[in-house]
Amino acid sequence: NSFRVGISTVSVIVPAVVSAIWDCLVEDFMAVPTTETCRSIAEQFEERWNFPLCCGALDGKHVVLKAPPNSGSQFFNYKGTFSIVFLAVVDANYRFRVIDVGGFGRTGDGGILANSAFGRALRAGTLHLPVDQPLPAAEHRGPQPHCFVADEAFPLRRNLMRPFPGRILPRDKRIFNYRLFRARLVVENAFGILAAQWRMYHRVLEVQPEVAEKCVKATCVLHNFLRMTAQTPGVGGSVTGSEVEPLPGLGRVGANNSAREAIRVTFSAFFSTEGVVPWQHNV
Repeated sequence: NSFRVGISTVSVIVPAVVSAIWDCLVEDFMAVPTTETCRSIAEQFEERWNFPLCCGALDGKHVVLKAPPNSGSQFFNYKGTFSIVFLAVVDANYRFRVIDVGGFGRTGDGGILANSAFGRALRAGTLHLPVDQPLPAAEHRGPQPHCFVADEAFPLRRNLMRPFPGRILPRDKRIFNYRLFRARLVVENAFGILAAQWRMYHRVLEVQPEVAEKCVKATCVLHNFLRMTAQTPGVGGSVTGSEVEPLPGLGRVGANNSAREAIRVTFSAFFSTEGVVPWQHNV
């Protein structure tokens, strides 16, 4: 009524506009990361979040929908709402680098990753990641792979790092979990910034899942456009000296018996020796 435009007209305009936004901006502001881009992201993670060889933080977010007709329980999630899931890889400056939108709400983050193009490429080793290289000041530990950081909902792989499971852990493993959690927090922050910018994430979307997917993709590429063109300083960053950066508790994580344990153990030893930061023991 405010704009004197009919509902049927709006239902055509909105999908057309968000599709055009995505098609026009995706190549400039969310292009597929190259090897050089991944190397640059890893340098930024080391500088700002003190986690070397990290090419991005990975997590999933539920976008709440009105239950689609004849969908059964496919979109019904563990929170008791209906949703689609979008999986995102975020760089050190809160920009979305890879997204996968449209997963069923009932599917866990690990299942969404396994079914996504990014997950299949990660499993097959076809991502354009830089070659293995030693950790800073730890050449004696040998070359280590570039990786993505994620929470306990994801599997441990050669290029995907998750926390050590359990509550009662040795000091070096607790330090590793803290350092990984600190680096992974960028994806949580990016979701928060996205939701604050676009109010559609604060309500139930009464649209078809296909339209919701297009809207999510448009907001993500616009988020990148704003962050890459604005001149305002970023949020967060590394801290030095005796300053302590408080973080929420790590919580309990599930068991994982992966064969990639050796890489995680190497990172854990590195964070307790050559890669130590002065505030981690107080935290």
